[in-house]
Amino acid sequence: MRARLAYALALVLALALAGCSVKSGALGPLAPDGQASSPPSAAAAAESTPSALASPTSTVTATPSPAAAASPTAAASRTMTSSSDATSAAIQAVIQRANDEQQQAFAQQNPSIMRDTATSDYYDQLVQINQHLASGGVASIELVKIEWGPITLDSPSTAHATTYETWQTTYTDGSVDRSRERNVYTLVQEQGAWKIQSDDHPDAAGDQAPGVATPTPSGPATPGPSPSVVPPPIRVLPGQRDVSNNWSGYAATGGTFTGVTGTWTVPEPETSGVMASSATWVGIGGANSRDLIQAGTEETSDGSGLVHYDAWIETLPQPSHPVQFTVRPGDSVTVSIAQRAAGEWQISFRNNTTGQSYQTTVQYTSSLSSAEWIQEAPSGRRQVLPLDSFGTIKFSGGSAFKDGKSVTISEAGAKPITMVDVQGNVLATPSALTADGSGFSVTRSDQAPVAQPRPGRNGLPSRSGGSPSRARDAVP
Repeated sequence: MRARLAYALALVLALALAGCSVKSGALGPLAPDGQASSPPSAAAAAESTPSALASPTSTVTATPSPAAAASPTAAASRTMTSSSDATSAAIQAVIQRANDEQQQAFAQQNPSIMRDTATSDYYDQLVQINQHLASGGVASIELVKIEWGPITLDSPSTAHATTYETWQTTYTDGSVDRSRERNVYTLVQEQGAWKIQSDDHPDAAGDQAPGVATPTPSGPATPGPSPSVVPPPIRVLPGQRDVSNNWSGYAATGGTFTGVTGTWTVPEPETSGVMASSATWVGIGGANSRDLIQAGTEETSDGSGLVHYDAWIETLPQPSHPVQFTVRPGDSVTVSIAQRAAGEWQISFRNNTTGQSYQTTVQYTSSLSSAEWIQEAPSGRRQVLPLDSFGTIKFSGGSAFKDGKSVTISEAGAKPITMVDVQGNVLATPSALTADGSGFSVTRSDQAPVAQPRPGRNGLPSRSGGSPSRARDAVP
């Protein structure tokens, strides 16, 4: 979400593992253009990165034949051949090039640069990741250092590679962060060239598989969390529209919007032993534009049973910031955003349970192109963070000023949005609007994984105090 100065030490330490950036972003459609260049051969790729060849920690193993498996000595001391040396160098070169290409694609706003090192599905994820960064207040990304762990050949056409990558992220507000994280790449052969199929971050909070050990280049493995049972996810029906990777709720377009209001009850999420979060807000802009002014509440579980609640304001591309407004689970909260003059906005919070109120005025140039009432999975570490188990959250009193007239959500022509992960699993679903057209509920899927798939290369580093951020993906 943003840099948060006042934070309980335990939560700071936990969230530092999961990292953060800035809250919400408004993204364009995921429609990359340009043609992929022909990938170089493995030998050419290896020659292009001599530093990778010099890495003393890089190793390659292969699945032994049945005869070899019968001999523990042979299996334990398999000798690397010259061909496996070349394969190792080619894999290193592809990963190095992929990191370089992601930086170039982000700087040049040209996603097609990343095509030659990624499978089709992973390329789509990278496009989305870079869009999240750009709309979330990130000015530039830089791979500072890459350290090589083991490279394993599972078959002639499948491999895994471990890296320890240090990334530096520069934000539009001038702040700079740096973090080092373990990456586990899966690579496959496509038309004779290695391509990256996925990139996991097993040491990130909430991202480690149950019971998996966490090795480091210089230390022993650390046991992972206890195993848990995850029900099979719901699948999105073919052709289903109005889905988002981290929004669920209603958004209205097709007019000039100068105000929005909504009321909800702050949820108390179930804690599941992983870092998870969700945010509830109203906003102006962002559904089909890159500007967005928004305000709301958020709860963040650190995985140890501690949940932090806060209220916040954000005006893209600036990072969000907390406000002096106390919220607790079960509190009824009303949030309003209203334009008082050109470029001048009044943002109001009221805790209907305690009677507390907060009001401020901000300067912001908006397209006035949409109004939203949203339950969101915050983003960070170049990916959507795990969505917490908030249950069902109910919105009421939803209204907007559209073309100078006060209207309900229904009268504004708002459309429902279902939250799905990048693999199409339904995470949260909005209900139909209430009879008065001003309310609805969003329900967390009890069949979807609590920790949703988290695509992307090395994650965004923590900001001071760290809490998740909301970088929104495109709404259809």
